[in-house]
Amino acid sequence: WIDVVEDKFKYKLDHFVIPGHYTDDVESILIPHGLIMDRIAKLAQIITSEYDNERIVVCCVLKGGHQFFSDLVNYMKKALNKEGKTLPMTLDFIRVKSYENDKSTGNVQVSMTEKELQELKGKNLLLVEDIIDTGNTMKKLLDTLSNYELKSVKVAALLLKKTPLSCGYVPDYVGFAVPDLFVVGYCLDYNDIFRDLDHICAISETGKKKYAA
Repeated sequence: WIDVVEDKFKYKLDHFVIPGHYTDDVESILIPHGLIMDRIAKLAQIITSEYDNERIVVCCVLKGGHQFFSDLVNYMKKALNKEGKTLPMTLDFIRVKSYENDKSTGNVQVSMTEKELQELKGKNLLLVEDIIDTGNTMKKLLDTLSNYELKSVKVAALLLKKTPLSCGYVPDYVGFAVPDLFVVGYCLDYNDIFRDLDHICAISETGKKKYAA
């Protein structure tokens, strides 16, 4: 993955286009939108090349993961698998909630019904997540899925946070490792705000106070 070091990846707001209503709400741009897209294109190549011709289920972890999911799937459609062919895919969605304000609550709520989970039996599943923070949420989700006899389960995360609170979980595919900051943009939210910001940014104290639940 690309290691984002705060001192080196700290772009001024006036160097890029951001919505005017967020001028005081973010401190700096950590990852510009163009760099995000190039990295996703590379991840799509890597992921697709590791599968054969068997169909996979690409599952978006909502809400934050939907932009990464959309862009990743679009690139995967054009990439080639280990047989040199395009990869058959079906798409699915799951909602997993664990955050309130900027803290992970430790409790995980999964939106799939028992019937929907049972239908995953024998399938190859690729979970697409926006960010792995402590890793506890994803570990609990994987523990839940382990009861349903899937053929394989892999995880692609755009971001992996470098935090001392990490449980040690590392996904199969990672776009960027980011500093221990609360990041927003590219559909990563703070209480459902900032999903309309293209770049990945560090939220400011002003933004935290303004949009606190």
